[in-house]
Amino acid sequence: MGKTLFDKIWDAHVVTQAEGGIDVLYIDRHFIHEVTSPQAFAGLEKRGIPVFRPHQTIATADHNVPTINQHLPIQEKLSRFQVEKLTENCEKFGVELYGLGHPHQGIVHVIGPQLGITQPGMTIVCGDSHTSTHGAFGCIAFGIGTSQVEQVMATQCLLLTKPKRMRITVDGELQPGVLSKDIILYIISQLGTGGGTGYFVEYAGSTIRSLSMEARMTICNMSIEMGARGGMIAPDDTTFNYVLDKQFTPQNKEFETALEKWRALYSDEDASFDLEYHFKAEDIMPMLTYGTNPGMGIGVMEKIPTIEQMDHSKSFQKSLDYMGLSPGQSLLEKPIDYVFIGSCTNSRIEDLRIVADFVKGKNKAKNVEVMIVPGSKQVEAQAKEEGLDKIFEKAGFQLRQPGCSACLGMNEDKVPKGKYCVSTSNRNFEGRQGPGARTILASPLMAAATAIHGKIVDVREELV
Repeated sequence: MGKTLFDKIWDAHVVTQAEGGIDVLYIDRHFIHEVTSPQAFAGLEKRGIPVFRPHQTIATADHNVPTINQHLPIQEKLSRFQVEKLTENCEKFGVELYGLGHPHQGIVHVIGPQLGITQPGMTIVCGDSHTSTHGAFGCIAFGIGTSQVEQVMATQCLLLTKPKRMRITVDGELQPGVLSKDIILYIISQLGTGGGTGYFVEYAGSTIRSLSMEARMTICNMSIEMGARGGMIAPDDTTFNYVLDKQFTPQNKEFETALEKWRALYSDEDASFDLEYHFKAEDIMPMLTYGTNPGMGIGVMEKIPTIEQMDHSKSFQKSLDYMGLSPGQSLLEKPIDYVFIGSCTNSRIEDLRIVADFVKGKNKAKNVEVMIVPGSKQVEAQAKEEGLDKIFEKAGFQLRQPGCSACLGMNEDKVPKGKYCVSTSNRNFEGRQGPGARTILASPLMAAATAIHGKIVDVREELV
């Protein structure tokens, strides 16, 4: 019997097996940020032990940082404390830190791939649920809790139970105006927020293979929104060309040696998965969420389900009440107050190029405030080098500095209570973008179209 991609990587990283079938899994890369690391560092200090292999841990400041005037002291007291504590801890324990002002600073799941720290076949963890982003490179990557952050710091290993394997295959050609964000929102809408619970997902099929690396990262990023432990895509020439010549990628003969190993990272033809799903790309249209979890999604031309369709669910009605929407309602022509383009899901240079291409020569609607937040200093610099900042400025869009920003209400970039925001981020929970904020998830292209019209439109009609 052949092995799945997941099995090949997992089995190669098992140090030993503990009682009860629990594996001791070796971790190749550990990313940390200012929110989930302070308690872990404090635990090490209390026990008087060092970070076991500090060169395999990389830190950055992203969640709490402001996205304007980053050269000035952080205004929010808690945010300032957490960022300062990260700096202090990294200095004390010898961990590399990309803090504010550093040319490598950015959202933790953006900087790893663009610097070549993320490489095929690795095990990667971070105290952040969207660590699954790195699975796009053929990695086992997943989020961990604070106690596990301490465990990795102390031992470079984790005690884990091996999850089940799922494969989701998407074949066919996407409609114009349909992006990878629409693919994953569609999948989650079909399987539900618990459809992947207990599984690690491998995405496959001709549609997935046709995607760029940045598009693949978007899909793997949101795997956990359907309850999966993580998501991954087998590496191929698209992957290898992306990682080539990155700063921390092996070079010359070392790259050739690594490449030989990477080419063996795929699921064997006779590999068995515990569960499989198949979808047709042609069935996917630009997607929108209407509720308070990513599974509450519909195509732009569809209507919100009725109470009868949702089995008279009280939580369904509660969600619609929060969003100020009604069963059977269409989201087309819905006026919007804010547009946020950013987050570890859609803040890469490809996302910004898509938006710039669409809005060039146009102006945003007067009723909408638009924030574009690059995922890293490198993305910000590239955007300026390509003149995207000028396009945004002329359109009335505000290009800010790198950070998690309005993805979550943990910093200064919040959406006011009762206001609607079309967001390229990954979650639309109650209060996610600020107390009382109403979030509608969408692709960068749909977000750009919304910004121009001041309301939700079918972006496909703009591309004719």
